[in-house]
Amino acid sequence: MRASADNENTGDETPGDTGAGASILHQPRAVWAVAFAAVIAFMGIGLVDPILPAISAELDASPAQSMLLFTSYLFITGGMMFFTSFLSSRIGAKTTLLIGLVLIVAFAALAGFSSSVDQIIGFRAGWGLGNALFISTALSTIVGAASGGAEKAIILYEAALGVGIATGPLLGGLLGGISWRGPFFGTAVLMAIGFIAIIVLLPGGTSSNGASTEPIRLSATFRALARPGVAILGVSALLYNFGFFIILAYSPFPVEAAAAKLGMEDFGAMGLGYVFFGWGICVAITSVFGAPVLTKRMGRRRSLIVTLVGLAVLLGVMSFLVESFLGIIVCIIIAGMLLGVLNTVFTESAMEVSDLPRPVASGTYSGVRFIGGAVAPIVAGAVSESISAGSPYLFGAGAVLLSVVVISLGWKKLRRVDGHIDESPVDEAYALTGGDA
Repeated sequence: MRASADNENTGDETPGDTGAGASILHQPRAVWAVAFAAVIAFMGIGLVDPILPAISAELDASPAQSMLLFTSYLFITGGMMFFTSFLSSRIGAKTTLLIGLVLIVAFAALAGFSSSVDQIIGFRAGWGLGNALFISTALSTIVGAASGGAEKAIILYEAALGVGIATGPLLGGLLGGISWRGPFFGTAVLMAIGFIAIIVLLPGGTSSNGASTEPIRLSATFRALARPGVAILGVSALLYNFGFFIILAYSPFPVEAAAAKLGMEDFGAMGLGYVFFGWGICVAITSVFGAPVLTKRMGRRRSLIVTLVGLAVLLGVMSFLVESFLGIIVCIIIAGMLLGVLNTVFTESAMEVSDLPRPVASGTYSGVRFIGGAVAPIVAGAVSESISAGSPYLFGAGAVLLSVVVISLGWKKLRRVDGHIDESPVDEAYALTGGDA
């Protein structure tokens, strides 16, 4: 159990509704305000997905250059998350969230006014800075303020991620059908609405992040990596995120190419929007419903191993179906089901693997994992141009399998995520074999 300060609630909940039996839907207004803004923030991840081919065509950029929109965004997001707990513990979670939202609004609008792909890449980096301040602080805020315990709070957070990832491509397709600039301006408007919601519904104060009011040291998130459990989960999540963003950042190009071969020239941004809307819906559903069922039956560590192996196999299949229009779309949708489970279980594990304050655990884990997402588009662009269209998926499968190896080797160090104090002989056997007997 964490310190009582870690369980402080923010908002207007009634006494006694913080128990584990509380409904996930019975939450303070402050939690819903942050969750709403989180949905919009996560929309920004997939928003550009349907317009990547359009940006590539209209701004005379290669697919590899277009995918750098993900790299600049995620690299800055990941790097700056190491410093968000230091900042939020001094100026308060609400102020940190608002600064992040202002930056997203400003840089999303600037991206819409860009005249070259290099300008968009640069503005997406600024967007990533705002996202870093917002996402990491939002996670610790929801966990600290939500009713029903940390597990339900994380499910709520991952549901926001899933809904945002699902609606992002759909909105991107709708607005991208008008102009590739549309999704950027749309994000700016929506985040401005999120800004207003946070101002109105989230109480101020430095304790609103659900953690200790004592200032967090600048080195706290880096020192956290010295803890074996945190480091193991961070590295495995980094490798997993590599596979995640191979699917998200690279897949629009083979889908578009397969559609063109079938004479579906009008498929475009709207068609890609529908594909990734279906993918995101699957992410949301399994985040909320699939992950709890699986972890209840198997525990978090075994759930990670089994689902990661399934994702690696699927990525391998995608490398062979890359030229099949129907095949690649079906694989993308199925991948969403696996990714939803993994997102929730990884996040739950990261928040439970140590007794670190929530903001430190959130910033450290999120910072490391997003680096994997930043590297994936660079690799995908390079290997698709130099080897084959299916090769990025094979690289993704390899990274995901390495994640399985990392978790298996660090099995005993992760026993805390399943509530174990002493390792049983069964767990020791699992650690040695890397799989269920």
